[in-house]
Amino acid sequence: MKAMLIKNYGENAKFEAEEIAKPEIKAGHVLVKIAATSVNTVDTMIRNMGEELPLSPATPALLGMDFAGVVEEVGEGVTGYAIGDEVYGCAGGLADLPGTLAEYIVADSDLIAKKPSNLSMREAAALPLVAITAYEGLQRAQIAPGQKVLVHGGSGGVGHIAIQLAKYWGAEVYSTGGGETQLKLIEELGAKGINYKSESVEQYVETHTDGAGFDVIFDTVGGANLTKSFDAAALNGQVATTVSMCELDLNTAHFKGLSLHVVFMLIPMLHNFKRELHAEILSDLARISEEGHLTPVLDENRYSLDEADVAHARLESGAGLGKVVVEI
Repeated sequence: MKAMLIKNYGENAKFEAEEIAKPEIKAGHVLVKIAATSVNTVDTMIRNMGEELPLSPATPALLGMDFAGVVEEVGEGVTGYAIGDEVYGCAGGLADLPGTLAEYIVADSDLIAKKPSNLSMREAAALPLVAITAYEGLQRAQIAPGQKVLVHGGSGGVGHIAIQLAKYWGAEVYSTGGGETQLKLIEELGAKGINYKSESVEQYVETHTDGAGFDVIFDTVGGANLTKSFDAAALNGQVATTVSMCELDLNTAHFKGLSLHVVFMLIPMLHNFKRELHAEILSDLARISEEGHLTPVLDENRYSLDEADVAHARLESGAGLGKVVVEI
């Protein structure tokens, strides 16, 4: 089968087209003919940093985590799937799990679900990593109807899904963005846009919560931005983040009695730990999508498998809006 491989890691690393062996079916797995895969920030980090990241596969590496496609074979012990089923998931591209920049993947059935019937293959492939992350973060933050929820970075991959899920779960949603294009998308998704470049934390907390703070904050920016999340949170508030590899002053979090939730959705793949939870979340996300409450935003450009380098560059440029998808 055709695949795009990384022979050497580094900032100038390039994908090379190769013919490699089609993966063989095994127990507990399904063989999927991939129709599309999306590019996530972690994919570009692996390509650029390589061995600096403990989750990077050995070279030559087959990267790519998300996919949507059609089941061609079903392994021993697998129930609920049949040949011809359209599925989606996040099941490879790190450690010893081969990725999705290829024509086929043998995926653990605990890491996939039936594709949302109302979405195209491109749309479905854009969802798994970011949607599982958003779902897990909001649920761990104990989101409830009527709460005021702030999403930092609401026009990004995880953020634009978090806005839609928070609205679905009955919250009053606000989101930060740094420009007209980002704020327009945030408003279109149903959240109240906040320009973090022109409004201070104190200003938007006063304007939107009468100074009380937000019940739940999902910080997809993280790092140093977490101090802003602590400042914007209500007493005994909940803060979830996707980026916490940093040193922080936790005094504000302490005196407000905040709960901090770190979301690292790759744990089930990396450690073979409770993988079935991803299948359950993906199934629920498919239901939410089919009910009309969740639609991924896609980048305006389309990319083929041979254009994996260009797709990675598009995401890294920050010039696009929406998930970058590669069609196989």
